[in-house]
Amino acid sequence: MDPFSTLIRTASHEQHMEAETSTFMSDLLGGRLGVDAYARYTEQLWFVYEALEADAGTLAADPVAGPFIQPGLLRRAALERDLTHLRGAWWRSTLTALPATEEYAARVARCAREWPGGYVAHHYTRYLGDLSGGQIIRDKAERTWGFARKGDGVRFYVFEDIANPAAFKRGYRELLDAVPVDDLERQRIIAECKRAFALNTAVFGALDEEFRLSA
Repeated sequence: MDPFSTLIRTASHEQHMEAETSTFMSDLLGGRLGVDAYARYTEQLWFVYEALEADAGTLAADPVAGPFIQPGLLRRAALERDLTHLRGAWWRSTLTALPATEEYAARVARCAREWPGGYVAHHYTRYLGDLSGGQIIRDKAERTWGFARKGDGVRFYVFEDIANPAAFKRGYRELLDAVPVDDLERQRIIAECKRAFALNTAVFGALDEEFRLSA
């Protein structure tokens, strides 16, 4: 039987690709949207990571979720520094979540409170994605809007405490393979992983509505 990390990756591949190839992300990475769209996306990420990280300390002792709670991954402080750069010192006063973002963040928060396996699904889709495809976004943002390399505006994508991302991702997959749950719970985690990608895609759809290019 395939390792759990392989199962979760292959089972969610379709949803993953749908998120990656959304119109909003294609336009953003293609340089067809302004820096305001990038800033708005960064704002939405703040709500998701607030939900992911608010209860991380509580989950650290959990046998299922605990091994995944690693300080080097935490993104909220970096997001806040980026938002200060993008929106100014008073960014919190104008911060608003799209309805799709509210739904996504609420689901993450509920899993964090009630279901460690579900939390792992959201943790996997977000942080491993940030370490992988997120680096493409950082590179494009630096080139398109002139941010300093790995500087303010793109710090969310810079994992200063992870010297070797490839090795870290291998270790992360080993944690997934060793997660102490039965096969039924693994299937539930896979289903939640698919849901996480769908929720992310819905946020992209809402952002696309907001920034739709004129024909």
